[in-house]
Parts: sequence; structure tokens; C-alpha cells
Amino acid sequence: MAARPIDSGQLDHIVREHSPNLRSYIRGKVRNAEDAEDVLQEVFYQLARTSAEGGSIERVSSWLYKVARNTILNFWRRQSTLSFSTMFYDDGEMACEELSEALFCEDSSTPESKYLRSLVWHELEQALGELPLPQREVFCLTVFDGVPVKDIAAAAGVPIATILSRKHYAVKFLRGRLKDLYDELIFT
Repeated sequence: MAARPIDSGQLDHIVREHSPNLRSYIRGKVRNAEDAEDVLQEVFYQLARTSAEGGSIERVSSWLYKVARNTILNFWRRQSTLSFSTMFYDDGEMACEELSEALFCEDSSTPESKYLRSLVWHELEQALGELPLPQREVFCLTVFDGVPVKDIAAAAGVPIATILSRKHYAVKFLRGRLKDLYDELIFT
């Protein structure tokens, strides 16, 4: 199915059809009704702007939810007191210890911190799933479970250098894979 531009009649229909479900989705992520309405209006503004610019959308529902997700992120980024900049070393490299602290820290239970934490977890789980199994296992054992490299090497019957190499490649991949997420959360 080819994407085609949206005319004004379709735009009205889309707004009426998708408003209730989008509003509910947004209310689940944004704590007060006024802020949720602002986010909803921004989503439909983006739709109208895309339509006015002659843009085409293949799957309207998916597009709307993606825009809603990004708009919610932008909203919380402006509102949030969380500092994701601690997840990076000065040279821009992600610190595994700081990542673990942000993922496991339950000190802040505000809706925005819970949402951002769930977003980071989701992205991390996807990225881990893309790693080769030996690298994923070493990364998870060392970072999440705190198992020493020498113990992993002994249990696997491989040299410590092999385990260190697997972890190195896992960390390198994850840094690259998650960099856009962190840049979006920190710099936008």
C-alpha cells in the first residue's frame, strides 16, 4: 500500500477517529489532563503540518503513536529533573556503572522517571537481543550480575582474554546502538 498525502477531510476524520485512544495513551504517560491535552494537540499539529507540506503517511495510526511517544519524551525532557548526562564520561562514552544505577535506581518514582527508565530498558533489551549470544552473556553476567571475568572464563573454559574481548565488543556495540537515544534525551 503506497502512502498518499492527506487532505483536509481525511484529517478531520483521523482526528475524530484517533483522539480517544491517543488521549488515553498519553494520559497513561503524562500525569495531568492539561499537559496530556497539550501533548495531544501537538501530535495533531504535527499531522496537520505534515499534511500541509504535502507529506504522506503510510500507516496513520503507527505514525500518530510514534509522534505521541516523541512528543511525550520532549515534554518530559523539558519537565524532568533527571540528569542523564551522568551516563556519559567526559569523552562521551557511556559508563556501565552509571547506566546500571539509572536502570536500577528506584529513588525517583515520578511518572516521568518511570517512563524514561522503561524507555531505556526497552531500548537496552532490544540492543542486547542484537548481540551475539556469547557477548550478550558476558555483558549481562559482568554488568548486571557482577560476576568477575575470571569466574566466567573458568566456568566457560575459555581464556580470560576471550571473555574480556567479548565484553569489549558488547560494550562497543551498545555504545553505538544506544548513543542516539542518549543524545536525544540529553541534548534535545
